[in-house]
Amino acid sequence: MSNAGFAEVKHVPVNQAVRDYLVRSSSPPDPALSGLVDSTQEVGPAAGMMVPVEQAALLTILTRLVGARTAVDIGTFTGLSALAIARGLAPGGQVVTCDVTDQWIDIARAHWQRAGVADRIDFRLGSAARTLRSMPADTVVDLAFIDADKMNYPTYYEAVVPLLRPGGLLLADNVLLDGYVLDPELAEPGLPRRAAQTLRAFNATLAADERFETVMLPIADGLTIARRR
Repeated sequence: MSNAGFAEVKHVPVNQAVRDYLVRSSSPPDPALSGLVDSTQEVGPAAGMMVPVEQAALLTILTRLVGARTAVDIGTFTGLSALAIARGLAPGGQVVTCDVTDQWIDIARAHWQRAGVADRIDFRLGSAARTLRSMPADTVVDLAFIDADKMNYPTYYEAVVPLLRPGGLLLADNVLLDGYVLDPELAEPGLPRRAAQTLRAFNATLAADERFETVMLPIADGLTIARRR
């Protein structure tokens, strides 16, 4: 059978040069956000957990688009995602951000203050599952961003869905896991392989969940955007 008439699917591999161009072609980060990025780079290898600036910009835009007043940020680290979400909140809005450590919270708070969003951010120390389950039953979440330990993505998903309003967004980061979700057996044995297997199953579950309209984007290490029907 001839393939004539069928257009080839367009795909541009995102190498460093393309990524740099993407960033240059987006609205530039302001001094507060750039300062937080710089401070995060100074913490050493852990800086790899930070969301890239273009993803931070997308978080702000998505938060604004849904008119979010209440948001959840699972995985605080140095506070970049919380800052990005806080900037997009409707007047009077709040983002609850949580982490199992407060090792970097001083960096986060200093830059939240500098950005003028400290009053919109509620940091909670402890497991995300406990934080979510402790929220009042009548809590209505407009946007939730999952960016924490990969083994617990299914747990966070099950805990946050009952809180998410119709039309609200569930965002999941690192869903490609350096490509290992395509074949988890290629990952190193132990935790890396189990994480890849968990994320592969999580991705399949979310894609099949009829409560959501879902799309996975190849931004950074993969970002899934799911809209609650």
